Amino acid sequence: MGDAYTPGLTVTGSTTVHKTRRLPLPGTVLVKVGDRVSARDVVARTELPGRVHLINIANRLGVLPDELTPKLLVKPGAEVRQGELLAESKSFFGLFKSRVESPISGTLESVSSVTGQAVLREPPSPVEVRAYIDGLVVEELKDEGVIIETQAALIQGIFGLSGEVRAELVLAKGDESGVLDAEHFLPEYEGKVVVGRGHITLAGMRRAIELKLAAVVVGGFAYHDIKELIGYDIGVAITGTEALGTTLVVTEGFGDISMANATYELLKTFVGQEVSVTGATQIRAGVIRPEVVRCYREGEEAPSLDEEEVVEGLAVGAPVRCIRAPYFGRIGHVTELPVELQKMPSETMVRVLTVRFDEGGESVSVPRANVEVIER
Repeated sequence: MGDAYTPGLTVTGSTTVHKTRRLPLPGTVLVKVGDRVSARDVVARTELPGRVHLINIANRLGVLPDELTPKLLVKPGAEVRQGELLAESKSFFGLFKSRVESPISGTLESVSSVTGQAVLREPPSPVEVRAYIDGLVVEELKDEGVIIETQAALIQGIFGLSGEVRAELVLAKGDESGVLDAEHFLPEYEGKVVVGRGHITLAGMRRAIELKLAAVVVGGFAYHDIKELIGYDIGVAITGTEALGTTLVVTEGFGDISMANATYELLKTFVGQEVSVTGATQIRAGVIRPEVVRCYREGEEAPSLDEEEVVEGLAVGAPVRCIRAPYFGRIGHVTELPVELQKMPSETMVRVLTVRFDEGGESVSVPRANVEVIER
């Protein structure tokens, strides 16, 4: 019999976090094992090759490719400026001239004597990888990057948008109704990570972007608003590269859902402190979670919270979140783990569990694969 995989969503005041910081191409690693780094430190650097442009100089001059070399005014490998003369052909005793100018600033990489084609390349683009978290470099990935270790509070979300930011955390004011709308975002939030207990509206998210907030961390967000916000369907693709300007982390699910009490209380303890946030998400193979990370300084103690008794793994009493319809995003605790397989409406036989939801106290039976354990 196969085992059902139940992914875990971590919400904890203290854990050891490892982050791999890797370049997209081989480059230079700027730190070494044993170095202490801060979140904004550049740990590795490389250059992405510039875009290639092709020009058939022979055709433009009206000469044969093997006649091209003496007509070149720039040697292959030399740098060129936009508008600079690359080649010139004279006819009728110099009365008529054909010229070819460079369409870009960059490098003339090569000119073929067979096709007459010239290859020009734009300047390379520098790429820097920052540490993202404060911590200790514990491993170097030769010419690629490093692995950084730190002790930190870790709050993982269920969905996010846009990339990594580092900023001060504040609480949104006036969201007691459970809804974060445009009116709840103030100019003073610019450059901050704003935490709201309720769900955020599309107008609220657009206002956050307009005010240039670093990030918004909320309980819920409407699924159909994602396309309105970014302009396309996300499907099952990886998120995190959206050019929103403001990172979004949804901790509970899609819809009118408030943040879990334990998550909100933990985030409250970090008001006024800097946190690292990313909205990168991948639900399928190689799960990637959006997250909020608060790194502890050496000797600093984690906040003391009134936490419920910890239950390891998928067991009776374990806190879980439903990750598929019709209970998507709802949170509760496991009350039963029947051994027998049960038939679903799809006629498949699966292992199930009984979960009692925190809101309303309703108990339902769901496939084990449809929930994830909330690790604390």
